[in-house]
Amino acid sequence: MVMLTGVINNVRFMTKGVGIDDETKDYILKRLETLDKFVGKVIQTEVEVEMDKKGKFRVEVMIKTPRDLFRGEETTESIEGSIDLTVDQLQAQAVDAKEKFRTLRERGARSLKKKVVIDENARF
Repeated sequence: MVMLTGVINNVRFMTKGVGIDDETKDYILKRLETLDKFVGKVIQTEVEVEMDKKGKFRVEVMIKTPRDLFRGEETTESIEGSIDLTVDQLQAQAVDAKEKFRTLRERGARSLKKKVVIDENARF
């Protein structure tokens, strides 16, 4: 049994006032797959698609990881346009979270290095 750890491993689709065909689902999954290189282990992914009173599509995507929760939402004239903009938001959030974690790790290493005292009698 192969266990997938990517974004499209555990996707739950919720729709309100609109039906999604298989072609649209495949497109959404393909776009979410591009987030694999930015997001680590994913616990759950939720995609909510609804049509508002003006005929526009609102797409909301939530990606839960052990450390973070990424959420993006957009409203446009088409489902594809909304998912494209939402994936761009999620990518920016994931990159920011990754950079923040890396910066904190580096700062911790620097402060640890400052605290280390080298014995004058030590031979290198």
